[in-house]
Amino acid sequence: MKIIILGAGQVGANLAESLVAENNDITVIDLDLARLALLQDRFDLRTVRGHAAHPSILRMAGAEDADMLVAVTQSDETNLVACRLAATLFNVPTRIARIRSIDFLDAESGFLAEHFGVDHIISPEQEVTDTLRRLIEHPEALQVLDFADGKVRLVAVRAYHGGPLVGHELQDIRRHMPEIDCRVAAIYRRDRGIVPKGITVIEPNDEVFFIAGRKDIPTVMRELRSMERPVKRVMIAGGGNIGRRLAARLERDYEVKLIDHNKAVTNQLAEKLHRTLVLTGDATDEDLLEQENIESMDVFCALTNDDEDNIMSALLAKRMGAHRVISLINRSAYVNLVQGGEIDIAISPAQATVGPLLSKIRRGDMAAVHSLRRGAAEVLEIVVHGDFKTSKVVGRRIGDVALPDGASIAAVIRGEDVFIAHHDTLIEAEDHLVVFALNKRIIPKVEKLFQVGFGFF
Repeated sequence: MKIIILGAGQVGANLAESLVAENNDITVIDLDLARLALLQDRFDLRTVRGHAAHPSILRMAGAEDADMLVAVTQSDETNLVACRLAATLFNVPTRIARIRSIDFLDAESGFLAEHFGVDHIISPEQEVTDTLRRLIEHPEALQVLDFADGKVRLVAVRAYHGGPLVGHELQDIRRHMPEIDCRVAAIYRRDRGIVPKGITVIEPNDEVFFIAGRKDIPTVMRELRSMERPVKRVMIAGGGNIGRRLAARLERDYEVKLIDHNKAVTNQLAEKLHRTLVLTGDATDEDLLEQENIESMDVFCALTNDDEDNIMSALLAKRMGAHRVISLINRSAYVNLVQGGEIDIAISPAQATVGPLLSKIRRGDMAAVHSLRRGAAEVLEIVVHGDFKTSKVVGRRIGDVALPDGASIAAVIRGEDVFIAHHDTLIEAEDHLVVFALNKRIIPKVEKLFQVGFGFF
């Protein structure tokens, strides 16, 4: 697929890296020569220097025969104009825009499509806010993903010594919880992926991915580890787009404090946020944190625009007694470095954005794609089409589907009903299947398995 990416910042660079790895023809446009040179040195792609919303630059990048344009510059207006040009001047089939402003995101349904030619919207800030909200709701989790409009969730949790199921086979889950339907989709042990079987034994420190109905998640988590205290108090460092959105989402249900060093920003936030205590100061100021009772905080979220500040404030908060700390990290190398140490969870905005985009690029009908373990694995929500003759999955039981090694079907979504997958579950046309892939290298095989034969058409 020929894809033009507008913007070589953190989001654009991460998207380019993911898409090049999947053998797409990528061209990146940016005004910054240094950023473009860095991308060209690291990856097999083409770069064009210029303004992303100028027709001559888009033409130079090959917009006339592009399959997709992804506008992820820092400017909403530039992204929207570029999509409009791509639609009207170059007839690019698919146009995707990164939108940061809540005014645009809250616009009337269809407004951006009708007036700016935007087929799909991606918002890293909104994706990260949603991710943080789910992690605060389940403080023991490493990752929480929604499927079927939140009816079913995939949760990653680290198994701790002393959990009821730790040291036992997976088939014991049904005996422990006869009233709960859940499935362990994958286990990572010392960074090696394992496709679980009934006789697989859960060991301490295993990273266990399980899927269950939303209401059943706490019950399953209690089987894998001792439950932590419920979250009541949250402190947020950084009053930017993400910090402000998260505070607005949390303040009805939690006690929230927000710290920002900019007096003008905190004055604005104090007016917009109704129940959040807004403070002016430095989140790396030990005296300020002590004064605001950091030791009583259940979760500390470092969400400034500076990676180093986020890492330092999160480490300081942890050392001073914050129960759980989460840090926003833009540089992928930093994410791998700090995750799982003193910092409980590191979140990459760019990585959170890759999934929604991949669902538009994958072959087959993908309702959702989520990147796991910092891009090493994926979970896909695939819509199956065809019939017994034209499809390799429709009309067959899950145990009879020839899944590639490293892939497993975790759940079946049929209309309003959700079924946790078992070997005898029958797959019907138009079902949504939640498919776990331990390694991205097997994705092409998964896509091929779900393709419909020509006879169907």
